[in-house]
Parts: sequence; C-alpha cells; structure tokens
Amino acid sequence: MTWLTVAKKDFRDAVQSRALWSLVGIFVVLSVVSTYAYVEAPALLGSQAGATFGGLIFFTIGLTGLFVPLAAVVVCYKSLAGERELGSIKLLLSLPTTRGQVFVGKVIGRAAVLAFGLGVGLVVGIGFGSVLLGEFDALAVLVFVLVTLSFAAIYATIVVGISATTGSTSRATTLALGFFVVFELLWDVVPMGILYVVEGFSLPATIPDWVYPVMQLSPSSAYFTTVVALLPDLAETVGADPSGAGAGVEVSATEAEPFYATPEIGLLVLALWLVVPLAVGYYRFDAADL
Repeated sequence: MTWLTVAKKDFRDAVQSRALWSLVGIFVVLSVVSTYAYVEAPALLGSQAGATFGGLIFFTIGLTGLFVPLAAVVVCYKSLAGERELGSIKLLLSLPTTRGQVFVGKVIGRAAVLAFGLGVGLVVGIGFGSVLLGEFDALAVLVFVLVTLSFAAIYATIVVGISATTGSTSRATTLALGFFVVFELLWDVVPMGILYVVEGFSLPATIPDWVYPVMQLSPSSAYFTTVVALLPDLAETVGADPSGAGAGVEVSATEAEPFYATPEIGLLVLALWLVVPLAVGYYRFDAADL
C-alpha cells in the first residue's frame, strides 16, 4: 500500500460522509447569499463605488478565509488522532505501509476532500456573481481559485499535522480550535501588542515596517496578501490593501522597499505554513508509541 492508496481510501470514505456534504451545502448557500448581497446591496456592505467583478473576488476572500479554517478543523482533526484512538492505525501499519506513507496519504486525502467542497462552492458563487454582474475575468478567477485551493490544502496540512501529534481526538480538537482562535480570531491584535511592549508600553506615531510581516503570520492574512501580490492591478482597482487587514494598522506595503514589507511576503508565509506542519507532524507521528 502506498501513500496514494491511503489518500484514495481517505477521500472515498470522506465523500461518503454526510458531514462533508453538509459542509458543501453550507458553503454553496453562503456563497450564493453573500454574492447576491454584494451585488445587490453594495452600500450595506461598505462599498460606495458599486459592485464589480474584481470587488466580488476580494469580497469572497473574506468568506473563504473564515470558512476554510473551520472546515479544515471539521474535516481533518480526526485524520490520525482518530485512527490512533480506535487502534485502526495498527491495522493500517500492519500492511506494507510506512508511517511516512500513511502521514502523506492522510494529508493529501484530506486536502483533496477540503478542496472538493470548497471548489464546488467557489464555482457556484463566482458563476452566480458573474451572471448578476454580466462580466467575467477568466485570469483573475483562475489565479483566485488556484490560490484558494492551495490555501485549503495548506490548512488541511496544518490540522492533519496537529492531529498527528496526539492519539486523542478530544486533544486534537482542542489544539486545532486553539490554533484557529489564536491565528484567525486574535492575531489582529498580536502585532499591536508586541509593538506596544517593544516601544515601552506606548504606541508610536509611525508604525515600523517589521509590523507588516508579523501581521501576515496568520494563514488567512497571508492568503489575502498572496492574492494581492498575484493580482496587483485588480487589487489596486478595488482598493484592496493587505496592510489594513489587522487592528487598524496603516502601513503602505506598496511604498515599502524591504521584501518583508511587500505583499509578496504572503507567498513565503504560506510556504512556511506548508513545510513546518509537515515536518513537525511527521516527526511527532514517526516518534509516537502507537
């Protein structure tokens, strides 16, 4: 049995799960409702310039940036911790399969499941929006979808990596939700907290450049910044500024010279969120007493 076999089995089992189809249904409904709200009532959502297709792309990022982490927790937290808790991991490893193959197969299988559910919602939401707006930007959609599916795969890797560190599903749930709370709900205030301490318990009049990369350490912030970096003209058209994504910080990434203060830092951060959980998760799983 190879990692591909493990991934295929994991994907087939998940596709037969009602939980997955519930997630797909929820995301499709959210996509349609939010798209309709953006197109038909832009003023209520803070847009004074009216609805545009580029604006719809960046508006959808807000939805996927919240949905993907939550869906990843639901889909992936049991991936390895559940197998260890039930004891089925011993049966799986009794076959000619290494721990590395099991770990990689689980990551790829759960990433495929998450990408499948997300992809269905994106196709429906963006298709519905293009019909309402009467316009369609194929290049922008292609870049957005590829980055979003990559973001989903990275979050699946993070949560599977967390699941690989423990043999308890309750502990895996706690760790995964803790990661979500810290990096997605609370991270906006972290850079300001660090700056406040570094500056002697007061905030400076000018925000230093190093605050910007700290803000991007949240996976969803790095995801947004990556889209801005890859679609700069579209981002400029709709006024998408990644530096304003957290805690009211005013830093102009386009005027800053250092690489760490430009939107391209998002690509590096996403790459780190792929590599580090893979390395840590595999190390802990390989060393675990099963």
